[in-house]
Amino acid sequence: MSKEGSLESPTRHPIPWTNPDFLDPDKIDAELRRVFDICHGCRRCFNLCDSFPRLFDLIDDSSSGELDTVPSSDFKSVVDACTFCDMCFMTKCPYVPPHEFDLDFPHLMLRYRAAEQAQGASGFRETQLAMTDRNGKWARLVAGPANWATDEDNHSVRNLLSAVGGIHPQAALPKFHSKTLMDWSVNSPLLNSQAPAHGRKAVIYATCFANYNEPAMGKAARAVLAHNGVVTEMVYPSCCGMPQWERGNLGQVARNAEIVAAEMAPWIDQGHAVIALVPSCALMLKFEWPLLLPDHEDVRRLADATYDISEYIAVLAKEDGLADGLKPLDGGVTLHLACHARAQNMGAKGAEMLRLIPDTEVNVVERCSGHGGAWGIMKDNFEVALKVGKPAARQALKAENAWVVSECPLAATHLRQSMERLTDDVPQTAQHPIILMALAYGLQLAESPGS
Repeated sequence: MSKEGSLESPTRHPIPWTNPDFLDPDKIDAELRRVFDICHGCRRCFNLCDSFPRLFDLIDDSSSGELDTVPSSDFKSVVDACTFCDMCFMTKCPYVPPHEFDLDFPHLMLRYRAAEQAQGASGFRETQLAMTDRNGKWARLVAGPANWATDEDNHSVRNLLSAVGGIHPQAALPKFHSKTLMDWSVNSPLLNSQAPAHGRKAVIYATCFANYNEPAMGKAARAVLAHNGVVTEMVYPSCCGMPQWERGNLGQVARNAEIVAAEMAPWIDQGHAVIALVPSCALMLKFEWPLLLPDHEDVRRLADATYDISEYIAVLAKEDGLADGLKPLDGGVTLHLACHARAQNMGAKGAEMLRLIPDTEVNVVERCSGHGGAWGIMKDNFEVALKVGKPAARQALKAENAWVVSECPLAATHLRQSMERLTDDVPQTAQHPIILMALAYGLQLAESPGS
């Protein structure tokens, strides 16, 4: 008999995305009504994201005060507000599988968007933004002008982007580099053969964001691992597909999964661990791809071999011990635990890693930043995203540490903007805690966007 309260470990079912029933509008509507009615009777998720307040307002404002008088056409606003953070499934919902109610809110939102995608109803602007590999390859050719044009202070261009592209003129956008992380990876860092972990080997999955927008993350990871004796290679066959996942383009996600898994298979055969630099990408490789392609052997083996970078360093420290040389970070660090790091169900590995730095205070923020990938930069969502992230920003400022860092690079930027709305005295921010580990080791990673 099922028990209420999530006392058993949550489980997820494979996604039957090739079954015609998966995209059937009537079946989707019936499942939406079943799930939304359960959510209405519970309301435990009221303070997570904007999906649930929208749903509860629709019900409360209906003529009956119940779901039966809410038209199905109004459900789209609830679906559109979901950012796939997975926090409702992981931390709040008492009715996730194996409970008999079998409720998986994020994957139901995914199913709705997959139907939209199949019907050609997915937004053109959002679809173009999701093509991260194409956009990165184009932007790197004109990185300097692209970064100038998309700066928040360039009001004329940003107003044009708002009118044409739907991007909020004040939303901070990722910067591009003409020299990508894969370009940097041609030269391997000096290996510390005296480190306790010498003999380990890993392949680093660069991710589209680290490759095109934040190479410092990958350079820091590789430098820290080399200092700890780990031989690394940098590989980037394709994007993990998270931006396409958010659009419901499951066919493209499956193709990306097959491409990446095929390229990683020989490395896994040779005994390499696989390390993802961005939590969203680690989540896709570990959990979402195996649900999308449950019978694909290479995908399953890749999931078993994959570590988040913070997770890998924490395991390294526990099993072998870290190399000497870490120095305190003056003023302490506040770490924002990214939702997609929490959704990996591995514990607070970012905090565990940073606490390896001696004599350094580490405080943790476990609230959503509100960004939600490309969702938070759109003009219809930006102010809502800042509102959702305000509690996290307040908590980060309250700690009064010298550094604020997030495991998610987009969340780090968004948190900075949220903090700037609250005070002029904003701490230093870093795009990932691995950068602070490199700093504590004294490893030099300086580089300017556009270079």
